[in-house]
Amino acid sequence: MLSSKKFILTLLFALTLPLAAQETDVADTTIYDLLLKNGHVVDLQNNRNGRLDIAIIGEKIHTIGKDLPASRAKRVVDLSEYYVTPGLIDIHAHFDQKGAWLNLNPDHNTLRYGVTTAVDAGGSGAKSFEKFKEETIDKARVRLLAFLNIVGAGMYGKGVENDVAQMDVDAAVAMVKKYPDDIVGIKTAHYQPTDWEAVDRAVKAAEMSNSVLMVDFHPKEGRGYEELILKHMKPGNIHTHFYGRLTPQLDENKKVQDYMWKARERGVLFDVGHGSGSFWFRIAVPAIKQGFLPDTISTDIHKSSIMLPRAHLNNVMSKFLNIGLSFEQVIERVTVNPAKAIRRADLGRLDEGGIADIAVLKIEEGEFAFLDSGHGKLTADKNIRCMMTIRKGGIIWDAEGIAMPEWSSAGPYSNFR
Repeated sequence: MLSSKKFILTLLFALTLPLAAQETDVADTTIYDLLLKNGHVVDLQNNRNGRLDIAIIGEKIHTIGKDLPASRAKRVVDLSEYYVTPGLIDIHAHFDQKGAWLNLNPDHNTLRYGVTTAVDAGGSGAKSFEKFKEETIDKARVRLLAFLNIVGAGMYGKGVENDVAQMDVDAAVAMVKKYPDDIVGIKTAHYQPTDWEAVDRAVKAAEMSNSVLMVDFHPKEGRGYEELILKHMKPGNIHTHFYGRLTPQLDENKKVQDYMWKARERGVLFDVGHGSGSFWFRIAVPAIKQGFLPDTISTDIHKSSIMLPRAHLNNVMSKFLNIGLSFEQVIERVTVNPAKAIRRADLGRLDEGGIADIAVLKIEEGEFAFLDSGHGKLTADKNIRCMMTIRKGGIIWDAEGIAMPEWSSAGPYSNFR
């Protein structure tokens, strides 16, 4: 009997071996749709900073590792000359599918710069958001989110932006709660009266909706900047445009004011929001030399700022690279930090099983000129350029055809499929 039992156990064990081997073989022969080889991956949320391969199947990242076999990929792209990062995030931009007023087409002004997630900063309010969602957010290929303006009509001039009657807290809260996947928080901007109505209503709406607040603020007599960041704003609130010439972050000796450090200790976040008028080298350079770096780097891109001073995200990133931040510090402020600031932990990272939103970047060396909001020029030797953008696993920007075959060896080919 004992020998029979041994025989049966041995037989069962033997029968399981081919099955296990077969399962392993199936896993090992998975075919990748796209394999990115040998790029220098900078994925700070996952502590990756070195040469790695990224395999993509469909819209998602399948595997990240070393020496993934090219033989198992339908398409292989050698990125050994480039940096590979999570898709970039711009948390202050202005978009409209129709290009209304100062707003730009979202896809054309994000994806070619490696931006796969952008946040429209207060273009629409509770009265206009649903139209904006239907006409712009739902039609964009870039992941487009929004800060809801505390002004119900949205960002449409001083006639409404200075009207307290337009600032319906309950309506704003209801709209945020209705569209939590699209609206990240509340925005206040351009309010000119000297009271605190716009800021305080926006703070209240953000608290009641459990969302993020972004503040665009110009100091007035009786409504000072120190009071804003130490008394009115809450931890996690974002002040944008803080390198602007109207923000008194430096004293007469170009020293960072003590209240700036105190506000940072309180948890107030500081966003670049470059735009046409809100980034000055004469403010940013001394502040950065003293260690007061931005929490997030954003563009405030719109029809004016895209022309002069050319405030697309690669241009703004390059300025910070040339005035003292490391490449890793720059990438942190356009991936990890903005994802945390808008409470979207799924963004700004490269995860196996996650959506394949990826930027491929190059640091060019030479002589380059960068302009600030006063059109003062910084001559520098580094420029960050986006070479490729992948959104949901598909290559949708390729600056120099690095993923494409030479025409002479491409065989029969056509753009029409």
